[in-house]
Amino acid sequence: MVRVPLVGPDRIEVASAVERLRDSGGYEIVHESPGLEIGVYVLVAPEPDRQQPHVDDEVYVVLDGSGVLEIEGETVALDVGHAAFVPAGADHRFSAYEQLAVLVIFAKKR
Repeated sequence: MVRVPLVGPDRIEVASAVERLRDSGGYEIVHESPGLEIGVYVLVAPEPDRQQPHVDDEVYVVLDGSGVLEIEGETVALDVGHAAFVPAGADHRFSAYEQLAVLVIFAKKR
């Protein structure tokens, strides 16, 4: 196992990314390292979620708003503080939201 030396604490600016994306929506990476990507994804209705399956496992943590996440035909209602796991390659998308901000954590394959 190769370990990347920790240079110093890395402050991850989540709230400021949510603010930048609040009106227009979109995705912004707030941290990236060899095995991890953390991003903020904001969806604003009526714009649909146009995600395609990803090559990495991911976890969504709801920061603001609420919605429904469909994963391979199964649905799960999510609200602030809820999280959901999506396995690599799974078809998934959010619906039933007015405005939704989620923290996205990708476990990148090496």
